[in-house]
Amino acid sequence: MASHRYEPKTLLSGYRLELDTLHIATIASHSALDVFDGAKDEGFKTIAVCQKGREKPYLRFRRVVDTPLILDRFADVVKDEVVSVLRSKNSIFIPNRSFSVYVGYDNIEERFPVPIFGNRYLLRYEERHGAKNYYRLLDEAGIRRPKTFYTPDEIDRPVMIKMPHARKRVERGFFIAIDRDDFWKKFRKLQSDGIVDVKDLEKASIEELIIGAHFNVNYFRSVARKDVEIISIDRRIQTNYDGFLRLSADIQLELKDYVDIEMVEIGHEMATIRESMLGKLFDIGDRFVDASARVEPPGVIGPFTLQLMVTSDMDVVVFDVAPRIGGGTNVHMGLGGQYSKLYFGKPISMGRRIAIEIKECIDMGCLEDVVT
Repeated sequence: MASHRYEPKTLLSGYRLELDTLHIATIASHSALDVFDGAKDEGFKTIAVCQKGREKPYLRFRRVVDTPLILDRFADVVKDEVVSVLRSKNSIFIPNRSFSVYVGYDNIEERFPVPIFGNRYLLRYEERHGAKNYYRLLDEAGIRRPKTFYTPDEIDRPVMIKMPHARKRVERGFFIAIDRDDFWKKFRKLQSDGIVDVKDLEKASIEELIIGAHFNVNYFRSVARKDVEIISIDRRIQTNYDGFLRLSADIQLELKDYVDIEMVEIGHEMATIRESMLGKLFDIGDRFVDASARVEPPGVIGPFTLQLMVTSDMDVVVFDVAPRIGGGTNVHMGLGGQYSKLYFGKPISMGRRIAIEIKECIDMGCLEDVVT
């Protein structure tokens, strides 16, 4: 855990806070292309922090990347020489999930003296374990979430199990169990197939299975405009789950004992929600922002995503939280989020929304209020 906190004024010390001198930087993965494209649309220069062997897209999409920094590992972004380059270019760093996973929370909180757009100390709450977790945020906000079970022996209803993937460590091994006996039957099968590992069982999150329509709601908490906006909605595309669903029911039944169903996020697609539900979405977004400010001041800044189910009773149940830019925002790149036009008179992506906020805070003198 962080033993000290970076002061925004200190982080910005020595920076030339002008549009033509600031750079927008991020880890070249996840939602980086949206961030770069939006930054360029607003006149900023960009820096792609690449890992060797994964840099090709950021070199080929050359319009949106001004400076590629190619490192041996993403985690090397905290090295003094890399920090010096970022600071020399007046960089504002946009956190994404790859930043959290590959660099790590302790490094982000203690060893990265570069201004981060958003609350770097809130990133840790994306996890389900430890004192700082998103269940705490949702409970503080009074937002309904699935009931959780601490051990498999407590299971008394259908559940969704989320735990680290045994081979793909940045992914999760999801599976569904009907009851306790079904849990152990499926766990042992997945363990023998190398999908899950028994040593990760203590890290498993066992949640009540909620049946409904799923949505990723991409919000933006604006300091400059003093508002909580709904910018866009998307849905996940998962492998090999989506491919399995495309098969007819008789083939699914024939294959169920031979194919392990995985839910690895591989893409996204746009979605809208009926207008009568938007009031509820604004309500939970406002409550989440207020709760995050109480739990981890200054709370959420900029983009955040609430992944939720809407049940047949029109109840909203949030099952996952991203206190940073969501992974589905690339689906809106070049098109813009479907609800963003209602604020700006034109559709913009989340990446561009971030750039607009930084630009407005330069003009208004509130940049210290949106970085940590």
